[in-house]
Amino acid sequence: MTPVWTADLGDGTYRNPVLAADWSDPDVIAVGPDYYLTASSFGRAPGLPLLHSRDLVNWSLVGHALHRLVPAADFAAPRHDRGVWAPSLRHADGRFWIFWGDPDHGILQVSAERIRGPWSEPHLLKAGKGLIDPCPLWDEETGEAYLVHAWAKSRSGVKNRLTGHRMSRDGRTLLDDGEVIVDGDRIPGWFTLEGPKLYRHDGWFWILAPAGGVETGWQGAFRSRDFAGPYEERIVLAQGSTDVNGPHQGGWVRTPAGEDWFLHFQARGAYGRVVHLQPMAWDADGWPVIGDAGEPVRAHRKPAGPPQPVEAPAADDAFPGGRYGRQWQWTANPRPGWTVAHGGDGLRLACVRTAHTHDLRLLPHVLTQRLPAETFTAEVSLALDPTGPGARAGLAVLGDAYGWIGLERDTADGAVRLVHRFAEPVADRERDAAHARAVHALPGGRVRLRVAVAPGARCRFAYDAGEGWRPSGPVFAATPWRWVGALLGLFAAAPEGPGSAGTATFTDFRIT
Repeated sequence: MTPVWTADLGDGTYRNPVLAADWSDPDVIAVGPDYYLTASSFGRAPGLPLLHSRDLVNWSLVGHALHRLVPAADFAAPRHDRGVWAPSLRHADGRFWIFWGDPDHGILQVSAERIRGPWSEPHLLKAGKGLIDPCPLWDEETGEAYLVHAWAKSRSGVKNRLTGHRMSRDGRTLLDDGEVIVDGDRIPGWFTLEGPKLYRHDGWFWILAPAGGVETGWQGAFRSRDFAGPYEERIVLAQGSTDVNGPHQGGWVRTPAGEDWFLHFQARGAYGRVVHLQPMAWDADGWPVIGDAGEPVRAHRKPAGPPQPVEAPAADDAFPGGRYGRQWQWTANPRPGWTVAHGGDGLRLACVRTAHTHDLRLLPHVLTQRLPAETFTAEVSLALDPTGPGARAGLAVLGDAYGWIGLERDTADGAVRLVHRFAEPVADRERDAAHARAVHALPGGRVRLRVAVAPGARCRFAYDAGEGWRPSGPVFAATPWRWVGALLGLFAAAPEGPGSAGTATFTDFRIT
C-alpha cells in the first residue's frame, strides 16, 4: 500500500515532516548502514517503539522494546500522561540501550544485542520522582560512562536544570550522588530546560537540549571540556521566520558518508509531535548549525547514500490469522481474554465487561494507533455478535475529548443498532452524537465504519450498512491528551454482569 504521507519526493529530495505522526521526543542512532529511532510511548503498551531506516527519510516500525509497563499494577488502567517519557537510544559495548524516565518512579533502562530483541527486563537505575529525559554516554576516549537527566517540576518541584552522574559501563549503577551541571535559571531568558542528549565530539562534551516549552521552544547546544562543566551555551535551532513552531528535542546522527543530521519534533495539537529532519554542520568556532542557518527547512536534499524504497510505518491492517500489527498499542497493560483466537482473518475482541462503558477514556482495552497524517480517511468493517444487553464495539478518535461510531445491542428490545457518541473534555460520560433509534436495526450485526479527518483534525464519521455511505452527526474536532496526540481506536465492551457478553470482529482496517 502507498503510505498516506510520503516524505520522500522521489527526486533526491524530501519534505518535512519525515514522520507525520506522533513519534514524540525522538532519539536516533546510526549502526553501520542502518538508522534506528525510538520515541516516547507514555502509558500505552507495548512501549518504546523501534523504527528502522536506511536514509533517515523512509522509516518502518520493526518492533517495541517494552512489552509491559512497570510497575505493572500502576498501568492496569489508562495513564495517558505517565509511563515512558523521552527515551534515549544508544549502541555501546555490542548492545543496544534505551534509557527513559518515568516521572513517578525514576530512571529505567533496557538493553539487547539485536534491535529486534529479545530485550532485557526493565532495570531501575535511579529511583525518585520527577527524574526524566535521561541520556547515557559511553566515552570511548576515556572508557568512562556518564548519565545526564532533567527534572519534572510537577513531581519534584524542580525544573530547568540538568543533573549529571558517572555510571558503570554495564548501565546498572550510578557511581556518585550526581550534581547539577547546567542550571537554566542562571542563563538569561532560558526556561524549561529538558530533554538532554549527551555526546562526545572534537574533544568536547556536548549536551543538545531544548528549552522554552513544547509549543514555542528552541534547541540549545552546550559544550564543556569537562563533563561536570562549566558549560557554554548557544541556541542552534529556532522557529525564526518559518511556520515550524517549537522545533526542538531530538537527536544528532552522523551518517556513513560523514554527514551530520538532526531529527526533532514539532508539536501539532491533536496530531501530536511530528518528526522533522534537519541538515547539520559545524561553524568556524566548532558549534553546530542546524537547518538553514538555524531555522527549520521545509524541504531539502536527502542524506547521501543508495536510493531506498518509499516507506512509512504501517497503518493498514488486514489482521491476518486474527493478529493485529505492530502499529497497535493498548491504552494500558494488556490482559488475557481481550482478544479471541479464531480460525480466520480479522481481529476478534471480547466485549469486556466493565463499569466504565460510559467513558472510553477509562477503558484499558482500547486498541489504538497514531493519526498517520494531517488528512486521511480510516475505514473498518465490524461484525458484532453480542450475547448480553449493552454490548458494543466501534471505531473511535480518542483524546481529552472523543467520538466513536459503531454497533450496540439495545437493552430494551435486544436489536443491534448503529450508535454514534461523543464526550467533551470536561464531561464524565458520553452522549449521543446522532439519533441512533432513527437508524433501522441491523439484523446481521454488520456495518462498515469510516472517519474522515481534515486539516485541524476535524473528523466526519460515516457508516455503510449495505445501502452506501451515509454521514453521521456533526463535525467532531479531535483533541490531544496531555503530552499525547489523539489516537484512532478499536474497542469492544459491555456493562458489568455475569458471563460472556459476546465478541466483535474487525476486518480490513484501511487508511487512504
